[in-house]
Amino acid sequence: MKALLAEYTISHDPALAAEGAAMADVLSKSFLRSGYEVITPENRNFGDEIARLAPSCDVGLVIAPDPLLARYTMILEQHTHNLGCGSMTAAVCTNKVHTAKILRSHGIFVPDEVSTGVRVIKPVNGCGARGVRLSDAPQNTGEFGQQFIDGEHLSVSLVGSRVVGDACLYFSGAPPLVLALNRQSIEVGDDGAFHYLGGETPLDHPRRAEIIDTAKKTVGVLGCQGYCGVDIVVDDRVYVVDVNARITTSIIGIAACMQEEIAEILVSASKGVLPAQVNLSGRVRFDKDGKVWQV
Repeated sequence: MKALLAEYTISHDPALAAEGAAMADVLSKSFLRSGYEVITPENRNFGDEIARLAPSCDVGLVIAPDPLLARYTMILEQHTHNLGCGSMTAAVCTNKVHTAKILRSHGIFVPDEVSTGVRVIKPVNGCGARGVRLSDAPQNTGEFGQQFIDGEHLSVSLVGSRVVGDACLYFSGAPPLVLALNRQSIEVGDDGAFHYLGGETPLDHPRRAEIIDTAKKTVGVLGCQGYCGVDIVVDDRVYVVDVNARITTSIIGIAACMQEEIAEILVSASKGVLPAQVNLSGRVRFDKDGKVWQV
């Protein structure tokens, strides 16, 4: 069996390449242990490479910054079995303003959108903490402002399942599998810029049930499939601040603690089958470039 792992940043975005390589390495090793031959794109046009390689692969997964994810996932879907979130859902989640409106309409707490005063300014279509800053300055074109919530930065990593229909794959409606609750290490520089440094997993928390329920409802409302991450800030309420319909850096730490193979979970989930839970042992910290150490 062959698995195509198409990671964009290694060859096309030096600023994120180390983080992308770390995620790809974790996935590649898991697929190899699960009996797959791993195929990766060469340093060419990324979309053309996916179209060239995918037809000979049994499964495939795109790892790319949010603004590019839907485009390349759509190419993958045309040629092989996609293990990640569907391209249409990925496109919705890329637009942070639209995503926030959807979640708010379903009773999920999201920071209020504001346009004046000290606030979090972020790109409407962004990736991670790039371009995110705390400022009272005017917003640029393609940006929006949100209320600053001064709370704990956490994330929940989940896997959503699909079922096979006669002509398509669609969200099964079954509860997603929770992999782990993670702490995020976020630093705000003197210039107000946010920097994501890594995290810690798995995390225990007195409001764990509330946090997990919020994350599950979030991916259910959006119809997320495959691996996804819900970024949360906990203050008086549990606020969803971002939804990543893709592999996230948390996989580096989770894979170091999880007894199951993430590759096997992703393949099973794409066919509508999920385990009741995963088994995590120990606790680790990890940085965004792939270094992991025991807590």
